[in-house]
Amino acid sequence: MTTFLDGAVADPERFSALFDAHYEEIRRYIGRRLDLDIAEDLAAETFLIAFRRRDSFDAAKGGIRPWLYGIATNLIGSHRRAELRRYRALARSEPSDADDSHDQRVVDRVTARVTVQKLSAALAGLSRGERDVVLLVAYGELTYDEVAAALGIAYGTVASRLSRARTKLRDALGVEV
Repeated sequence: MTTFLDGAVADPERFSALFDAHYEEIRRYIGRRLDLDIAEDLAAETFLIAFRRRDSFDAAKGGIRPWLYGIATNLIGSHRRAELRRYRALARSEPSDADDSHDQRVVDRVTARVTVQKLSAALAGLSRGERDVVLLVAYGELTYDEVAAALGIAYGTVASRLSRARTKLRDALGVEV
């Protein structure tokens, strides 16, 4: 069954409907994975690539949403070194000391920073495949089937990568994930 958006993939005149329907979601996903200042550029590039490759879209392999997430994830992969450097830098950064005279907001900020440091270090400790699966599920809210379609991998591979990643994150964070 072809939806309106499937038709928008094939028809350059209607492609803007696909952009309007998914741009913000893709931008948010990229913004969570990389710096926000690059998210708009990569989101736009995602749709440029999708437009250029619209003839290769195959609805039988999955929907438009996983297809777009797959393109976005591949773009993020090309920025992978910067992403890893960012996670490692956050993990190494020293939390600022809050003295007793600061209000609760400062304490909250320091607590949040320590949490971000731990999470960043844990994410940096995952393989690229594990990190992509975790972040597609967590940030993109994709199902296992959608993650499989987005990354071009088998459903079982998604499940095993997510299982390994959860174990690693649980061990690194000391919490149930």
